[in-house]
Amino acid sequence: MTDGEYQPVAVSRRICSPAHDIFRVLADPVRHPEFDGSKMLRGAGSTAVITGVGDVFVMKMYYSQIGDYEMNNHVVEYEQDRRIGWEPESGRGHPRAGGSWGQRWSYRLTPDGPDATVVTEIYDCSRAPEEQRAGMDDGKVWLEAMAKTLEQLDALCARPGSQPSPS
Repeated sequence: MTDGEYQPVAVSRRICSPAHDIFRVLADPVRHPEFDGSKMLRGAGSTAVITGVGDVFVMKMYYSQIGDYEMNNHVVEYEQDRRIGWEPESGRGHPRAGGSWGQRWSYRLTPDGPDATVVTEIYDCSRAPEEQRAGMDDGKVWLEAMAKTLEQLDALCARPGSQPSPS
């Protein structure tokens, strides 16, 4: 597959909450383990709320083949209440510390009425080496975890008394 053919993977969910409230959770690294569908996040290594492109936040991670490690996430997309995204770099405890993965995680928030938002999580590995992309089925290995992430984000953000959002 050539770079021109690759399409990032994406999962969307309608959440009964205004975009501002959802964005506030996404911009706070301390909250990320509360909605992580991958079960790899163990906590925030930095506690500052993300305020714009250029910020870096650290997440404590666990993966069975590596053990405990950290990822330094460089914020590369930021539009208040509309989109946020970062590119991870392996950090302390990772066997390839300091290495970039050529990957990007992002969230797009699209208001759907006054009290609802369609949240789309996007995983883009277009800049990862072809061998790595193939090993993760061009990102499709993350689809189940991404759906779980949005389900958990929905549970955190949905307004009391609102109807559950369709999957």
